[in-house]
Amino acid sequence: MAPLAVVAPTEAAPLGAHVVEKKQRGLHRTDLEIKSAAMNGTVPVTVLSPSGSAPRGTLYMLDGADAGDEVSDWITKGGAAEFFAGRNVNVVLPAGGAGSFYTNWTRTDSALGKPQWETFLTEELPKVIGEQFGSNGRNAVMGLSMGGQSAFALATRHPELYRGVASLSGCPPVSEPANEAYVRTTVAKGGGNADNMWGRTGNKKWKAHDPSLRLEALRGKAIYLSAGSGAVGPMDITMKRDPKDGPADAQIAAGSALEVGAYRCSLQFAAQLSSAGINFTPGFRLIGTHNWAYWKRDLPEAWAVLGPAIA
Repeated sequence: MAPLAVVAPTEAAPLGAHVVEKKQRGLHRTDLEIKSAAMNGTVPVTVLSPSGSAPRGTLYMLDGADAGDEVSDWITKGGAAEFFAGRNVNVVLPAGGAGSFYTNWTRTDSALGKPQWETFLTEELPKVIGEQFGSNGRNAVMGLSMGGQSAFALATRHPELYRGVASLSGCPPVSEPANEAYVRTTVAKGGGNADNMWGRTGNKKWKAHDPSLRLEALRGKAIYLSAGSGAVGPMDITMKRDPKDGPADAQIAAGSALEVGAYRCSLQFAAQLSSAGINFTPGFRLIGTHNWAYWKRDLPEAWAVLGPAIA
């Protein structure tokens, strides 16, 4: 890793979002601490960007439910820095979104507080990125697991902002009982209560964040949708695992169960897109569980769909 350089922050961007610390971690990686009025605090954001200041497209990448607090899992686990090296795109990777669904929470939660991720991601952060790194005004958003749902929710609620969207092992629809249960379980895993996010079952906020009820907002966009069946494959057996996460066989079983749910939900969403006549690129796999070995393999396929849309 290149020596750490600390750069002076810039002037504040509108809405109170501004850089309070900027660390150059390498030739193409910059770690920012961004003061956000919406989030009522600072948010760590890593940006991968080529040299020069020419305007370029921007890809926002969202973590899953176990998101790292200081650095995006796409950096520490997903190989994003290596994959995007030499590519003419700004890649923006916020950290600290564990269990939040990257949405605006309705009430303060004892575990997660009252984050306002949607406002930060759609109103504050793009202005900061444009000022710091240059932008051609063309954006895409993608995420894995929890972040996959969030990516589609953001793209359908702010269609003017994104030209492309991708979900890896996510569950975009949320307002049906089985899918709502999937969301609630994910939030509870991080200690949160989804009632504080979108209200109790039947609350209109659940439908308001369900991309399957806003399909027209996706028409004409570059779309990639992937998930595995949950069947265990060779990569599940050979991949390195952290012993702190429990026995390998238990981790494999948990990853299989999670992916079965994501696969079912993603197939449901794919059918809804097809019924509406909305084009998308499928990446469904007959083998694959809920882990980084598969998401790293999906990344090039997702980029092949999203990249041309923001070039």
